[in-house]
Amino acid sequence: MDFLVSEIVAYLYSFVLPFARISAFILAAPVFSLQAFNVRFRVLFSAVLTFLVVGSLGFDAQALSLTELMSLVVMQVFIGVFAGFLLQIVNGAVAVGGQAISNSMGLGMASLVDPSLGNVPVISQFLIILSTFIFMAIDGHLILIQLLLYSFDSIAVNEAFTFELVYRVFIEWSPLLFLGGLVIALPILISVLLINTGLGMITRSAPSLNIISVGFPAILITGTLLLMFAIPGIIQRIGDFWQEGFSLLGTLWGG
Repeated sequence: MDFLVSEIVAYLYSFVLPFARISAFILAAPVFSLQAFNVRFRVLFSAVLTFLVVGSLGFDAQALSLTELMSLVVMQVFIGVFAGFLLQIVNGAVAVGGQAISNSMGLGMASLVDPSLGNVPVISQFLIILSTFIFMAIDGHLILIQLLLYSFDSIAVNEAFTFELVYRVFIEWSPLLFLGGLVIALPILISVLLINTGLGMITRSAPSLNIISVGFPAILITGTLLLMFAIPGIIQRIGDFWQEGFSLLGTLWGG
């Protein structure tokens, strides 16, 4: 089968815009942005998804000037990165909640290095892994791919994107970074606060008691048990966060 050079050039022009959006989203989206997926896999996966949609775009990219083409490429990169960043806020909320729990239990200095979030407490690392499992269990990776492919029907690659909608979505969704963490950690924080209050009363009634040697193990053991009992509620809450993120992304992309 022979191809003309003009046909190859036209196909490459049509390929670059959807590839920019898809690759930027894969670079920033949860799970796909993990270092376990190397750069070659991300490029190959983005190319495969682009092949699936490039034939249905229906516009002539060769008619655009170089300046217009570059501006549209930047716009597609922004759309992909912003959408992936919105979903990363869920993992950020989980990390904030885990950090609050770790500090209340006395594990604030027990930290691990997370490739995507940096140096985080051990409870945050545990909750982030749990959040990733929940994401995979609800087929979040498939939902993201479906939403990404549907986005080309609602936001054409040659159309301007309204920043007013981006600003409104960001203002509405960004408080989840702190409110979500508070919702996850609040039951354990209140319980540990009550334990600290009881230890304070014991210290006042028996000043000779070494409260540090007694209180720290008690808080650590009790906090671990409370975390075990709170896991079902935390799983439910994280699942709700992911569902809200998917709904928000569908609203942003008109799905």
